Amino acid sequence: MSHIAVERNRRRQMNEHLKVLRSLTPCFYIKRGDQASVIGGVIEFIKELQQVLQALESKKQRKSLSPNPSPSTPRPLPLPAKPNHSPIGFEPVGDVGACCNSSLADVEARIAGSNVVLKIVCGRIPGQILKIIAVLEKFSFEVLHVNISSMEDTVLYSFVIKV
Repeated sequence: MSHIAVERNRRRQMNEHLKVLRSLTPCFYIKRGDQASVIGGVIEFIKELQQVLQALESKKQRKSLSPNPSPSTPRPLPLPAKPNHSPIGFEPVGDVGACCNSSLADVEARIAGSNVVLKIVCGRIPGQILKIIAVLEKFSFEVLHVNISSMEDTVLYSFVIKV
C-alpha cells in the first residue's frame, strides 16, 4: 500500500513540475501536451537562451576591452567570427545544416524534417524583423513560425520555414 502512495505522490510532483515548466516556456516550443514534448520544448528553449547569454557575454567582454561609441550611434552587435570554409561564407554543420558568423550577425540554418529552422543572433534594429520576413517571402519561402527572444540590444530570431 505504501508503494502505491509513494508512486502516486511521485506522479503528482512530476505533473506539478511539468506544469511549471510549461508555464515558463513560450507555447510555440511545446508542440503537444505530453511529457516528452514538454521536456523537449524546454530543452530547446534553454539552448536558445544559452545562445543569447553567450552572445551577451561576448559583447560585454568586447565592450570592456574597447572604447565606448557615442550612445546616439546605433551599431550592430559584433559577434565572434569563425573561419569561413566555403566561398559564400557558410560553414557546414553536420549533414543537415550550415552556419555563418559575421560582424553583423550569427546565422544558422538546419533542416528539421520537411522544414528549415533558421536562427539569427544580431543587434536589435527597429523594423529588422519585418525586413527579414519580407526578404524570405520575396524568395517564395513560407514562414510557418517566428520566435523572437531579446536581451538589452541583442536579439535572437528563430524561424521555421517550409521547404
